[in-house]
Amino acid sequence: MKVPTAFSARLPRLRRARPDGTNGVVAPVRADRRTKNLTKRLRPGDIAVIDHVDIDRVSAEALVECGVSAVLNTATSISGRYPNLGPQLIVEAGIPLVDEVDPAVFSRLEEGERLRLEGGILLRGDTVVARGVEQDEASVEAAMAEARAGLAVQLEAFAANTMEYLKRERALLLEGVGVPDIATSIEGRHVLIVVRGYHYREDIATLRSYIREYRPVIIAVDGGADALLEAGYRPDIIVGDFDSVSDRALTCGAELVVHAYRDGRAPGLQRVTDLGHQAVVFPATGTSEDVAMLLADDAGAALIVAVGTHATLEEFLDKGRAGMASTFLTRLRVGGKLVDAKGVSRLYRSRISPWTLLLLAGACLLTIVVAAYSSPAGQVYMTFLAVRWDAFLYWLTGLLA
Repeated sequence: MKVPTAFSARLPRLRRARPDGTNGVVAPVRADRRTKNLTKRLRPGDIAVIDHVDIDRVSAEALVECGVSAVLNTATSISGRYPNLGPQLIVEAGIPLVDEVDPAVFSRLEEGERLRLEGGILLRGDTVVARGVEQDEASVEAAMAEARAGLAVQLEAFAANTMEYLKRERALLLEGVGVPDIATSIEGRHVLIVVRGYHYREDIATLRSYIREYRPVIIAVDGGADALLEAGYRPDIIVGDFDSVSDRALTCGAELVVHAYRDGRAPGLQRVTDLGHQAVVFPATGTSEDVAMLLADDAGAALIVAVGTHATLEEFLDKGRAGMASTFLTRLRVGGKLVDAKGVSRLYRSRISPWTLLLLAGACLLTIVVAAYSSPAGQVYMTFLAVRWDAFLYWLTGLLA
């Protein structure tokens, strides 16, 4: 299974040779058991230490975009449960990936200290800090092949999770019971839901003319709010548990909807309160992108356009959690209104190049000049312009004299 080249083609080859001629990395080390938390602190060139079973593609893209020089994983990057895409993306970018590192490494490191990685060994001077199994493209491809062989088991588990979710949330899915009221007016309008997921940058760029013309209500899901601000847009509503969104986004003026557990616990509500804001609480079992879609549908959206959300079976499994069954059913619920922007950037490309536009502008200018010389009125106007040009040159010459 090859990782799509639209992203990987622009990735730098980050492996570097040391001055003594050996292959290795000497860089600051930063560690966190949660990858999404670590990517907020990483700087270009850092060695990232994580604890992430089955690295998914979104997490891998985040690590690569941070410019890390190596990734050390205390877990197994490909466990064999399903063919997750993240490890292949990392190794194809030329970033050393070391698996099954001793979990005690988290207690042995100081944030930001410079250490040396030689193959699968992390060194402080000549002292071994941790060891692991270095992966390469061949080993990752072999692990992916084994994972694909067991895909049928994962499909059965996914189907079972889907039925279980339907039993628990049938009232919400079928009748909209439990969807809270919001202040933002959505009735009869288009809604754009942005998740910081697959191809979100390309899709946002492709939809610029659509956003300008239809002015949809923009709902951001967690980190999607920061993606929108980076693209020059302000979300109208932000939905999520708020563990991967910045304070800048939460205070941008958008209405806030906290995704809570089914029992009412809402960890993200405290953060909103600390910032001096209020939020609507939406208890639901599914994912935050499900909550956003159900919210838009219940509020009467005429059309829902999704950016960065999960659309294919490969993406559902790549997320690697049972909760993705809710996204599958939610899409069935809102399917009549839902348009997925994923792939639009690859399907459509403007065929008008800048050089073509310049040539067209030059042709128009030449046409105007020819038309002016061909008519009496145009000749009078051109004579007037020539006189004014001569006067300007005379004035300029006087200044320089």
